[in-house]
Amino acid sequence: MTQSKRETERKYEPPSGGVAGLPDLTGVGPVASVTAAGPEELDAVYHDTEDLRLAGSSATLRRRTGGPDAGWHLKLPLAGDTREEVWAPLSDEVPESLRELALSRTRGAELRPVVRIRSTRTVRRLRDAEGGVLAELSLDEVRADAAASGGGRAEWGELEVELAEGVDAGLLDVVEKKLRKKGIVRADSPSKLARALRETGAGAGPERGPEVVAGSPGAYVLAYVREQAGRLVSLDPAVRGDLPDAVHRMRVTCRRLRACLRSYRSVLDRRVTDPVRAELRWLAGELGAARDQEVLGERIGAALADLPDELVLGPVAARLRVWEVSHGGEARSRTREALATPRYLRLLDALDALVRRPPLRAGAGRKPARTMARAVLDEYGRLAGRMEIALAQPAGRSRETALHEARKAAKKLRYAAEVARPALGKPVARLGERAKAVQQLLGEHQDAVVAQHTLRELAVAAHGAGESAFTWGLLHGLERAGAEARQRELTEVWRAASDPALRAPLEH
Repeated sequence: MTQSKRETERKYEPPSGGVAGLPDLTGVGPVASVTAAGPEELDAVYHDTEDLRLAGSSATLRRRTGGPDAGWHLKLPLAGDTREEVWAPLSDEVPESLRELALSRTRGAELRPVVRIRSTRTVRRLRDAEGGVLAELSLDEVRADAAASGGGRAEWGELEVELAEGVDAGLLDVVEKKLRKKGIVRADSPSKLARALRETGAGAGPERGPEVVAGSPGAYVLAYVREQAGRLVSLDPAVRGDLPDAVHRMRVTCRRLRACLRSYRSVLDRRVTDPVRAELRWLAGELGAARDQEVLGERIGAALADLPDELVLGPVAARLRVWEVSHGGEARSRTREALATPRYLRLLDALDALVRRPPLRAGAGRKPARTMARAVLDEYGRLAGRMEIALAQPAGRSRETALHEARKAAKKLRYAAEVARPALGKPVARLGERAKAVQQLLGEHQDAVVAQHTLRELAVAAHGAGESAFTWGLLHGLERAGAEARQRELTEVWRAASDPALRAPLEH
């Protein structure tokens, strides 16, 4: 059994004078009163791999006794001051559920104790006018010991401000303003573990290769790859937990990485990156079944809800629900099975190696205006070729297929522009935005085409069961009309995207 919650907090250096040095926060923002609690004695043993893979990705895993939430805690970074905290009951071994959620970071390496941190905690609770808890101020006296024999010891004080669940994060800012007036500043370590590792010498993270030259194409491309590879790892627990939109975001991340590695072959050696691209394509394909099912179900359900009641004949909603359940279960199983394979973990390892030991080519050290602009213009050329082929096709299946290929080319141009934007600025950003407009229009067209096939299958199944197929046929007709409308809009959208003035700044 696990429980999950969002934790939003900030850490500060302790005030001189301990608790007596804390400012009175009554009247700060919505704080109506401050009450005392504690002290508490907390004893936590932090677990990590030998090369500190969890700590290296800003995640922590601990077994803690004492306090109201004794148990195993896995903390995963989110945006800003917020983390996802997953709790599991106390046990002697790391719970399997937490091992699985940490797998994208540990890659199956053994988890072992690295640091023991004991804290004596004094708590002040900030309450609103109704007595509800808004936040807790915890003043900790910390003692850390490396788990390995002969390891070091460290002691320090720390002040932590943690919001109660559901409280606006703006409260942290007003509290911090009051703390600063008393000379209380942010701690220089993001967590107790980070400081304990540093001061006890409990371990070192994975080795990194030499840094590339700042401002070079290699630096920009590697920064993008590093960001997207980190996002892939971070999304893993959300996909395993079947959280909304998680599969879609992981699939898009795979596409961004593939496109970057393809577009910037003059920067990174394709003999190394092409096998990685192939594995990213495999993973995106495994994720695609779940995502396509989700999109289709939402699309057909929304169209059905928009129909007047008199046009809904037969058990249409029930049949759609049966289709969603049967197909959705299979798609989710396929996703979970993919994330459980050694092949997936090898892909994550390969991305790590790519960032740590990049296979740089000559283009990595040239001027961005030459190397990166050329890559973006090459992708534009491919898109223009695909569009020329698609628009020359007669209406029907061949044009639909050609438009789908053009859509994929528009994505590649958009992502190549994303990589280059920090280096080339507004000119490449404008081209990327126009490519996005083409991609989105063609995406709407493709969704309508796919929906027509599914609606026909549902109509055939309904007819075979002796039900009316009228509503399914009506929805099919609406999707067909929508696809034709998108094709009519395409000429104008492509004219804007292919304006030579957009490319001129990149060609000189």
